[in-house]
Amino acid sequence: MDKEDKAVNFVADDGVAAADGVKRGRRVTNRESNRRDGGGDKREKEQSEWEEKIIQVRRVTKVVKGGKKLSFRAVVAVGNGKGQVGIGVGKASEVVSAIQKGVVDAKKSLISVPLVGATIPHQIIGKTGSSRILLRPAAKGTGVIAGGAARAILELAGVGDVLSKSLGARSPLNVARATVDGLKNLRTFEEAARLRGVSIRQLFA
Repeated sequence: MDKEDKAVNFVADDGVAAADGVKRGRRVTNRESNRRDGGGDKREKEQSEWEEKIIQVRRVTKVVKGGKKLSFRAVVAVGNGKGQVGIGVGKASEVVSAIQKGVVDAKKSLISVPLVGATIPHQIIGKTGSSRILLRPAAKGTGVIAGGAARAILELAGVGDVLSKSLGARSPLNVARATVDGLKNLRTFEEAARLRGVSIRQLFA
Protein backbone atom coordinates (compact mmCIF):
# COMPACT_ATOMS: atom_id res chain seq x y z
CA MET A 1 0.00 0.00 0.00
CA ASP A 2 1.51 3.33 -1.01
CA LYS A 3 1.43 6.63 0.83
CA GLU A 4 -1.65 7.93 -0.99
CA ASP A 5 -3.71 4.91 0.10
CA LYS A 6 -2.65 5.44 3.72
CA ALA A 7 -3.86 9.03 3.63
CA VAL A 8 -7.44 8.09 2.69
CA ASN A 9 -8.43 6.84 6.14
CA PHE A 10 -7.11 9.88 8.03
CA VAL A 11 -8.29 13.44 8.43
CA ALA A 12 -5.67 15.98 9.39
CA ASP A 13 -6.42 17.99 12.50
CA ASP A 14 -4.19 20.94 11.75
CA GLY A 15 -3.55 20.45 8.03
CA VAL A 16 0.24 20.02 8.57
CA ALA A 17 1.87 17.36 6.41
CA ALA A 18 4.45 15.00 7.83
CA ALA A 19 7.93 14.58 6.46
CA ASP A 20 6.87 11.72 4.16
CA GLY A 21 4.17 13.91 2.58
CA VAL A 22 1.22 12.17 4.28
CA LYS A 23 -1.13 14.26 6.43
CA ARG A 24 -1.44 12.74 9.87
CA GLY A 25 -4.55 13.01 12.00
CA ARG A 26 -7.27 11.05 13.73
CA ARG A 27 -9.09 8.16 12.11
CA VAL A 28 -12.65 8.94 10.96
CA THR A 29 -15.33 6.51 12.14
CA ASN A 30 -18.45 5.55 10.20
CA ARG A 31 -20.64 7.46 12.64
CA GLU A 32 -18.71 10.68 12.11
CA SER A 33 -18.75 10.27 8.35
CA ASN A 34 -22.52 9.82 8.38
CA ARG A 35 -22.85 12.90 10.55
CA ARG A 36 -20.73 14.92 8.14
CA ASP A 37 -22.74 13.67 5.19
CA GLY A 38 -25.91 15.11 6.73
CA GLY A 39 -27.52 11.89 7.91
CA GLY A 40 -29.27 13.72 10.77
CA ASP A 41 -30.72 16.55 8.67
CA LYS A 42 -34.08 14.83 8.30
CA ARG A 43 -34.40 14.31 12.05
CA GLU A 44 -33.49 17.96 12.73
CA LYS A 45 -36.13 19.18 10.26
CA GLU A 46 -38.80 17.08 11.95
CA GLN A 47 -37.87 18.46 15.36
CA SER A 48 -37.61 22.07 14.17
CA GLU A 49 -41.18 21.97 12.83
CA TRP A 50 -42.52 22.08 16.41
CA GLU A 51 -41.92 25.08 18.61
CA GLU A 52 -42.10 24.91 22.39
CA LYS A 53 -42.97 27.59 24.91
CA ILE A 54 -42.81 27.26 28.67
CA ILE A 55 -45.90 28.85 30.19
CA GLN A 56 -45.16 28.20 33.87
CA VAL A 57 -42.72 26.34 36.10
CA ARG A 58 -43.71 25.88 39.75
CA ARG A 59 -42.00 24.27 42.68
CA VAL A 60 -44.30 21.84 44.46
CA THR A 61 -43.72 20.71 48.04
CA LYS A 62 -45.28 17.46 49.18
CA VAL A 63 -45.25 16.46 52.82
CA VAL A 64 -44.31 12.80 53.19
CA LYS A 65 -43.25 10.57 56.03
CA GLY A 66 -39.85 11.77 57.14
CA GLY A 67 -40.01 15.30 55.76
CA LYS A 68 -40.87 17.21 52.61
CA LYS A 69 -40.39 16.14 49.00
CA LEU A 70 -39.65 18.88 46.45
CA SER A 71 -40.63 18.53 42.82
CA PHE A 72 -41.37 20.79 39.85
CA ARG A 73 -44.42 21.18 37.62
CA ALA A 74 -43.98 22.60 34.12
CA VAL A 75 -46.79 23.78 31.85
CA VAL A 76 -45.59 23.62 28.25
CA ALA A 77 -47.28 24.53 24.96
CA VAL A 78 -46.26 23.00 21.63
CA GLY A 79 -47.30 24.13 18.15
CA ASN A 80 -46.14 24.26 14.54
CA GLY A 81 -47.54 27.69 13.63
CA LYS A 82 -49.75 26.08 10.96
CA GLY A 83 -52.94 25.42 12.87
CA GLN A 84 -51.83 22.73 15.33
CA VAL A 85 -51.25 23.36 19.02
CA GLY A 86 -51.32 21.41 22.27
CA ILE A 87 -50.72 21.94 25.96
CA GLY A 88 -49.15 19.53 28.43
CA VAL A 89 -48.12 19.27 32.08
CA GLY A 90 -44.99 17.53 33.31
CA LYS A 91 -43.93 16.75 36.86
CA ALA A 92 -40.46 15.65 37.95
CA SER A 93 -37.80 16.22 40.57
CA GLU A 94 -35.79 18.32 38.09
CA VAL A 95 -36.88 21.25 35.94
CA VAL A 96 -35.45 19.85 32.70
CA SER A 97 -37.18 16.50 33.17
CA ALA A 98 -40.47 18.21 33.97
CA ILE A 99 -40.24 20.28 30.78
CA GLN A 100 -39.46 17.21 28.68
CA LYS A 101 -42.46 15.36 30.14
CA GLY A 102 -44.63 18.40 29.45
CA VAL A 103 -43.56 18.45 25.79
CA VAL A 104 -44.40 14.77 25.39
CA ASP A 105 -47.79 15.30 27.04
CA ALA A 106 -48.52 18.33 24.84
CA LYS A 107 -47.81 16.41 21.62
CA LYS A 108 -50.34 13.77 22.71
CA SER A 109 -53.13 16.37 22.93
CA LEU A 110 -52.67 18.32 19.71
CA ILE A 111 -55.72 20.01 18.19
CA SER A 112 -56.34 21.48 14.74
CA VAL A 113 -57.36 25.14 14.56
CA PRO A 114 -59.40 26.37 11.56
CA LEU A 115 -57.89 29.63 10.34
CA VAL A 116 -59.22 32.23 7.93
CA GLY A 117 -56.08 33.87 6.68
CA ALA A 118 -54.27 34.81 9.88
CA THR A 119 -57.31 35.10 12.14
CA ILE A 120 -60.07 32.89 13.53
CA PRO A 121 -63.42 32.43 11.73
CA HIS A 122 -65.77 33.72 14.45
CA GLN A 123 -66.05 34.91 18.05
CA ILE A 124 -66.03 32.31 20.80
CA ILE A 125 -65.62 31.97 24.57
CA GLY A 126 -63.40 29.17 25.87
CA LYS A 127 -64.08 27.78 29.34
CA THR A 128 -62.10 25.62 31.73
CA GLY A 129 -62.94 25.55 35.42
CA SER A 130 -63.49 29.12 36.55
CA SER A 131 -61.39 30.57 33.73
CA ARG A 132 -63.05 32.04 30.67
CA ILE A 133 -61.44 33.75 27.70
CA LEU A 134 -63.06 35.69 24.88
CA LEU A 135 -61.55 35.29 21.39
CA ARG A 136 -62.61 37.58 18.56
CA PRO A 137 -61.41 37.80 14.94
CA ALA A 138 -59.42 40.90 14.05
CA ALA A 139 -58.49 42.81 10.90
CA LYS A 140 -55.22 42.18 9.11
CA GLY A 141 -52.32 43.87 10.86
CA THR A 142 -53.93 43.95 14.30
CA GLY A 143 -51.57 41.40 15.78
CA VAL A 144 -52.11 39.14 18.75
CA ILE A 145 -53.85 41.21 21.41
CA ALA A 146 -53.39 38.81 24.31
CA GLY A 147 -51.12 38.26 27.23
CA GLY A 148 -49.57 35.49 29.26
CA ALA A 149 -50.63 31.94 28.56
CA ALA A 150 -53.24 32.91 25.95
CA ARG A 151 -50.64 34.70 23.84
CA ALA A 152 -48.33 31.70 23.84
CA ILE A 153 -51.12 29.35 22.72
CA LEU A 154 -52.35 31.68 19.97
CA GLU A 155 -48.89 32.33 18.56
CA LEU A 156 -47.99 28.64 18.48
CA ALA A 157 -51.29 27.90 16.71
CA GLY A 158 -50.38 30.32 13.92
CA VAL A 159 -53.00 32.96 14.74
CA GLY A 160 -51.59 36.32 13.67
CA ASP A 161 -54.53 38.68 14.21
CA VAL A 162 -56.90 38.19 17.14
CA LEU A 163 -58.47 40.03 20.06
CA SER A 164 -58.76 38.30 23.43
CA LYS A 165 -59.84 39.08 26.96
CA SER A 166 -59.60 36.97 30.09
CA LEU A 167 -62.95 37.07 31.90
CA GLY A 168 -62.48 34.69 34.83
CA ALA A 169 -59.73 33.25 36.99
CA ARG A 170 -56.22 34.00 35.74
CA SER A 171 -54.39 30.81 36.63
CA PRO A 172 -51.90 30.27 33.76
CA LEU A 173 -52.78 26.59 33.37
CA ASN A 174 -56.55 27.20 33.34
CA VAL A 175 -56.24 30.18 30.99
CA ALA A 176 -54.15 28.09 28.60
CA ARG A 177 -56.66 25.24 28.73
CA ALA A 178 -59.54 27.68 28.21
CA THR A 179 -57.78 29.10 25.14
CA VAL A 180 -57.28 25.60 23.74
CA ASP A 181 -60.95 24.84 24.46
CA GLY A 182 -62.04 27.92 22.53
CA LEU A 183 -59.80 27.11 19.56
CA LYS A 184 -60.98 23.48 19.54
CA ASN A 185 -64.65 24.52 19.33
CA LEU A 186 -64.13 26.85 16.36
CA ARG A 187 -65.98 25.85 13.19
CA THR A 188 -65.30 26.73 9.57
CA PHE A 189 -68.01 28.24 7.37
CA GLU A 190 -68.33 24.94 5.50
CA GLU A 191 -68.97 23.03 8.74
CA ALA A 192 -71.56 25.57 9.92
CA ALA A 193 -73.38 25.41 6.57
CA ARG A 194 -73.36 21.61 6.59
CA LEU A 195 -74.76 21.46 10.14
CA ARG A 196 -77.57 23.84 9.18
CA GLY A 197 -78.28 22.03 5.93
CA VAL A 198 -77.78 25.11 3.75
CA SER A 199 -75.21 26.30 1.25
CA ILE A 200 -72.47 28.79 2.07
CA ARG A 201 -74.21 31.40 -0.11
CA GLN A 202 -77.41 31.02 1.92
CA LEU A 203 -75.38 31.20 5.12
CA PHE A 204 -74.25 34.75 4.31
CA ALA A 205 -77.53 35.83 2.70
